[in-house]
Amino acid sequence: MKPTNDTLLRALLRQPTQYTPIWLMRQAGRYLPEYNATRRRAGSFMALAKSPQFATEVTLQPVERYPLDGAILFSDILTVPDAMGLGLHFVEGEGPKFERPVRDEAAVAALAAPDPEQSLRYVTDAVRSIRTALANRIPLIGFSGSPWTLACYMVEGGGSEDFHLVKSMLYTRPELLQRLLAVNVRAVTDYLNAQIRAGAQVVMIFDTWGGVLTDAAYRSFSLTTMRQVISGLLRQWDGERVPCIVFTKGGGLWLEDIAETGCDAVGVDWVVDLGQARARIGARCALQGNLDPAVLRAGSHATVQEARRVLDAFGPPRRPDGGVDGHVFNLGHGISQYTDPAVVDALVDTVHSYSRKLRA
Repeated sequence: MKPTNDTLLRALLRQPTQYTPIWLMRQAGRYLPEYNATRRRAGSFMALAKSPQFATEVTLQPVERYPLDGAILFSDILTVPDAMGLGLHFVEGEGPKFERPVRDEAAVAALAAPDPEQSLRYVTDAVRSIRTALANRIPLIGFSGSPWTLACYMVEGGGSEDFHLVKSMLYTRPELLQRLLAVNVRAVTDYLNAQIRAGAQVVMIFDTWGGVLTDAAYRSFSLTTMRQVISGLLRQWDGERVPCIVFTKGGGLWLEDIAETGCDAVGVDWVVDLGQARARIGARCALQGNLDPAVLRAGSHATVQEARRVLDAFGPPRRPDGGVDGHVFNLGHGISQYTDPAVVDALVDTVHSYSRKLRA
């Protein structure tokens, strides 16, 4: 059943909308005082993420505060390798770490795609809980990291500035890395399909580190694996199309190629001109993006002006031939924890009101 407000779904499927829908990457996060209060009650980030009750609570917080057009599941991309037994934990001031990184033949051979209804049941339970709590008001977005992005964390053992370990594997043992990625493709595909079965109405693949690769490496180790995931996704569920969004941070070079993966929308970061991206992709896919999240810290006036510029760059969705090019307004990356919540209010209002004027 379609949600009461299906504007996000319509835009992703390049159907007419009365205004440009908006949701924000990391919209349930530390910039919201209510999120921080819930996180303190939970005791830790992992306790928050692994509790369907807490995950439901924080997922709903931004959509209760703002008239956003989509809710995104509160979780973390590293839940998948954690379910593979790598021992995810978070170190204060350093971020995520794995106790057992994957760096040799034996470690890759020991990997297996987890059953999402077993070791990741807390995620699918959260999806079910959130769908019930949303009462079909707006769509719920599920997500996963891309196979390559997950591999970066799995090999590095956490975040990295230069990715020298995973890149060394790429250049010296490409066949070993491909075996690791094959497990990740299966795991991501199963994970996203489990979210869809549980009630996710849109799914998004976050290819956070695709942009650190050379052109040849991106095509072989990131783009190809995302195409494999998309080919295995459930595209219809409960009688409705389930759109898929692909976002490669730093992926402006490959927009046309990403659009050919079979996805319904291509996410773009703030370094790409949205009008040029629209011209390059044409009628193949919708676009999502692409406000620089840093502008929100410059205050409401700057944010409103920049939001209008982004909407102007895309232009009216209707094409001269009568077709529609879909646009979902979003940030070019996640919202900063230092953002003033009042600025987000101004942003959402501007996107809704100004985009209506562009359609007049």
